[in-house]
Amino acid sequence: MTALTAARPGQGAAPRAGAGGPPAGAGDGRPRRGYASGKADYLSRLRKIEGQVRGLQKMVDAGTYCPDVVIQVASVTRALQEVSVGLLTDHLHSCMVNAARASEDDGQASLGEVAATIRQVIRL
Repeated sequence: MTALTAARPGQGAAPRAGAGGPPAGAGDGRPRRGYASGKADYLSRLRKIEGQVRGLQKMVDAGTYCPDVVIQVASVTRALQEVSVGLLTDHLHSCMVNAARASEDDGQASLGEVAATIRQVIRL
């Protein structure tokens, strides 16, 4: 699952066309999210994690040896952490960079948002 954090085409020094702005035809005025380019990948990973959680439920229901269940819980936790890191990385590469390019105030606000997110995650 480490491929999630690898650079994707279109992410680099040059901004992607339309990144950070409203999606074409959306009409709701919300900015396009950084995961838009990898949304299918994120959804696929989350579905796999959902399957792992169902497996955990079956393990507990079957009375599986506790250390074995805990090892599988750690596996699910790690998979979710990889998704989180990927989402945050995408956010930094798209939303935050675009905000910083737009204005210093927008950049500072975006930086504060990212810092608050990291603080929240660390409190886990």
